[in-house]
Amino acid sequence: MLFLLVLLPFTFIEFFYEPWMRAQAERRAPRELPEGTRDHVILTNYDEVTVALIRRLEQFAYDYVLMVPDLDEALRLHDIRIRVAVGELDDPDAYKQMRVERAALVVATANDTLNTNVSFTVRGVCEKVPIISTASDEASVDILELAGSNHVLRLEEMLGQSFSRRTMGTDAVAHVIGQFDELLIAEAPTKRTPLVGKTVRESRLRENIGVAILGVWSQGVFQPGAADTMIEDNAVLVLAGSREHFDRYNEIYLIYNVSTSPILIIGAGGVGRATARALADRGIDYRIVERVADRVWDHEKSVIGNAAELAILKQAGIDETPTVIITTHDDDMNVYLTVYCRRLRPDVQILSRAQLERNVRTLYRAGADIVMSYASMGATSIVNLLRRGKTLMLAEGLDLLRVAVPPALVGKTLTESSLREETGCAVVAIRTGAGMEIIPDPQRPLPEGGELLLIASTKAAEAFFDKYQARPTDAEPQLGEIAASHG
Repeated sequence: MLFLLVLLPFTFIEFFYEPWMRAQAERRAPRELPEGTRDHVILTNYDEVTVALIRRLEQFAYDYVLMVPDLDEALRLHDIRIRVAVGELDDPDAYKQMRVERAALVVATANDTLNTNVSFTVRGVCEKVPIISTASDEASVDILELAGSNHVLRLEEMLGQSFSRRTMGTDAVAHVIGQFDELLIAEAPTKRTPLVGKTVRESRLRENIGVAILGVWSQGVFQPGAADTMIEDNAVLVLAGSREHFDRYNEIYLIYNVSTSPILIIGAGGVGRATARALADRGIDYRIVERVADRVWDHEKSVIGNAAELAILKQAGIDETPTVIITTHDDDMNVYLTVYCRRLRPDVQILSRAQLERNVRTLYRAGADIVMSYASMGATSIVNLLRRGKTLMLAEGLDLLRVAVPPALVGKTLTESSLREETGCAVVAIRTGAGMEIIPDPQRPLPEGGELLLIASTKAAEAFFDKYQARPTDAEPQLGEIAASHG
């Protein structure tokens, strides 16, 4: 009897409880996706870029799965509502079980060597599936492409380019951030230009130059370019037009914000170096503050020391610089330096990097004029490539959409449609069989069978879709090069 009392619990655990637990774990973190799975995105690393990307994939109703080698980690991620599957990243059979041959995309965002292995392994299983990889080293780009990656994103370089484009105090020209065929979308700083203090209507940019003000960025908030929207100092205009339109705009505004004082860059890591190179390409002088001497490559343009020390910042030119760019990968330090620089120079433009999306608003509250999110830029770039032909994400929560003219609007003029007033969407171009009309005449009737190019916030897009029961044009997405986006 005693023997049975000892044996029965062990029998129950081995033959009933443990199999039940394994079955539960298998349902939460499977090793194989269902046979009919298709058009999904396969993620191979869980990091800040992936976290931001998952939110965007859910927004656009894309299925995804995150491959995780460790079962315990997979179960932990499942418990925070991440769709996971267990599989070794260097195992071809694991990708077959993820139905990679019918996937829309494979994304590799780990280190350069692991991304190379993922790309090479996936390409050995399926020749057609698009692969997007990130790379921190310039030398890795060719290797990743040889391994099978269709697109290699150097996010640190992209952040540096974006910081350079948004630097005020050097010029007020428009910098292109996105393109749909002949239509260009650009951003232009307003600081110390004749546009400050005017409304969109009073600026007369559309009548005099041909560019349209789609909206205004101010302290990280996008305001649609309604006629009575005020243009403030330290704002950034979002403009639409053709190449010729922007050439005329730049001829007029090139003379503003000219300064001979160097731009101050804090941090000589990957983003800081990329920012310095981008500024140098534009012929703009700069000074870098860096605590680690080994990171400095140009001692004439560098100040070695702690940026939290007033003497170091003064040596670097904090009192004269028109712009401070904070590029460290530590969000806590970036908040600290943003508060400090704003206290020292209430009038200076401050650009700051955010490693995590959740810290973007904190950095704006700390005093930053523009915050570039590493995670947001990576996720936005990947979604732009995935959805090319349907949607171009210009910034967080700001999209350029291509939609068929709804039947309810056919024959109406843009003025009669009241699209901007009723939905918040702005029509920036109309496409017909005869071609594309950029910044269309508001009195022109909307054609049957035509397409509208709309710029809209997430809320405005949903208002348009709900009102007209429409969705973005169902064109086959094609991967291609798209400019880096605002974070």
